[in-house]
Amino acid sequence: MIKHTALTIAGSDSSGGAGIQADLKAMLACGVFGMSAITAITAQNTTGVKSIMQVTPDILSDQLDMVFTDIYPEAVKVGMTFNCELIKVISGKLSEYDARNIVVDPVMVATSGARLIDEKAIDSLCKLLLPKADLITPNIPEAMILSGLSSISNEEDMLAAARIMGETFGCCVLVKGGHMSGDESSADVLYKTDNSYFWYTSPRIDNPNTHGTGCTLSSAIASYLAKGDPMEIAISKAKNYLSKAIAAGLNLGKGSGPLWHMTANVSERSYSEDSNSSHNISIS
Repeated sequence: MIKHTALTIAGSDSSGGAGIQADLKAMLACGVFGMSAITAITAQNTTGVKSIMQVTPDILSDQLDMVFTDIYPEAVKVGMTFNCELIKVISGKLSEYDARNIVVDPVMVATSGARLIDEKAIDSLCKLLLPKADLITPNIPEAMILSGLSSISNEEDMLAAARIMGETFGCCVLVKGGHMSGDESSADVLYKTDNSYFWYTSPRIDNPNTHGTGCTLSSAIASYLAKGDPMEIAISKAKNYLSKAIAAGLNLGKGSGPLWHMTANVSERSYSEDSNSSHNISIS
């Protein structure tokens, strides 16, 4: 029986592979009851995004009120925020309801290359929303924008970017290294507010269908935080789940296809801290 709850605040993906749809699938697979507040409706599929329509600030505000005042979420994942007005609503409601375990996936560009946030909204994101997060999960291009680094080409750069963002926004930061090419393995780094960091290394999976991987990972992390796992363990479990969802080899659509979210999830009974390679090093 599911006992824990999580909320996703994000855009809708009509093809079901990313956004709200991916978030709710991942939350269910990871053993929590998922709820949603939609920021925008997108017309998209595995080949790209055709059009986007934002919801009104009032509708977003009402959605959040109805969730928080009835089934209080034990964790919140924030994805596509789209523009300044919606970011203000999200930030205000997270404060009003004293939301906890906030995971922000700073969605800026879709896998297909379509821009998913207004250029002016990045400043609002940095000032109003990221400082409220417990964890942010940027990929390499997003980390470059948020850290101000002109290049992130190796693990040293990743750690430098994570540290800059962590100190700037006062939260934990997971920089995802999947965009770096050439290695047989992929490394992500977690910078924590206690000035320590963890590396997570896993083998690259030969599957071009990666639509919604960022949404899925951040939602899985939020799910495990909702269930009471410490940050570093929640991330490790979520990465293990994501790897299985990619390795399942679902092959749908004409472009970068979706994952199989309902792969066997990572239960507490089967989890081991050795399930992927990670190590903790204090920063001097």
